[in-house]
Amino acid sequence: MNKTERQLAITLELQRSRMVRAEDLAAQFETSVRTIYRDIQALSEAGVPIIGAPGQGYSLMEGYFLPPVGFTAEEAVALLLGTDFIGQKLDAEYGNVAKAARRKIEAILPEPVRAESQRVRETMRLLQAREPATGEKEKDYLGQVRRAILERRKLSFTYLKHSPDSGGNRLNKREVAPYGLTLVQGNWMLVARCDLRQDIRHFRLSRMTELAVLEGRFAMPPGFNLSRYSPPDDRHIRVQIRVSPEIADKVAETCHFYWEETEVMEDGHLVTFRVRRPEELLPYILGWGGDAEVLEPESFRSRIREEAIKIVNRY
Repeated sequence: MNKTERQLAITLELQRSRMVRAEDLAAQFETSVRTIYRDIQALSEAGVPIIGAPGQGYSLMEGYFLPPVGFTAEEAVALLLGTDFIGQKLDAEYGNVAKAARRKIEAILPEPVRAESQRVRETMRLLQAREPATGEKEKDYLGQVRRAILERRKLSFTYLKHSPDSGGNRLNKREVAPYGLTLVQGNWMLVARCDLRQDIRHFRLSRMTELAVLEGRFAMPPGFNLSRYSPPDDRHIRVQIRVSPEIADKVAETCHFYWEETEVMEDGHLVTFRVRRPEELLPYILGWGGDAEVLEPESFRSRIREEAIKIVNRY
């Protein structure tokens, strides 16, 4: 980024933020604080009304706006692909907003930039996996949950758990304070404080039924920020599997969330996973057939043997 580009970017950042420190601008643009001081001085001399508050930072005089900023073809592609993604992954309300935004972006682009961005977009494509039967329901739930988060309203729903309780039941009723939504490996997850567990829990929207937005409201915990939130890593069980070299790449692609390390051995690849429950790997290992062998823990090795016997007996 040259000096002119950096000074324009600084002006845009000042227009976007109420107050910005020179140290933060230096970190953002990977330069020195002294260089930022010189940029601010140059912008002020060029007529940009920048106000400096000692000990606080810089801001633009109220009412000052830059004229509309043009986009390069690459910037336009980034924005247009973003609208495609939103249309695919968010609820109908945001899908309509994305379509409107796409039309506005395309309308303001100069013809050469629009033509070039179209040419670039034709070389890239966002493919969406076939929606499951509950796809539309999940999008509807996404819209309801999103609005409940903004309105600080509690939610209730019936949830399908991973494992059954002592009575063999996998369904239970939950009431939660919704804090945020996150998209994990194509699945929308709700981060919420569960009244039943009295702690923050994660709920997959596709496993919810009977969702209802309640009248009761909640207060967000002081200092909670979803972008900085990191759930505790509770994958404490190690599972070791020996796989044939022919499927090593498939194993890495399909189970990267659980993968910890791979060691190349003479008789195959030794792959180590970390999981909450070994059963999380069960469908993957069965799918790899005779090209995979569980080495430990022994209890999981026995479980695979039992499943294999069931399969043989069924056929």
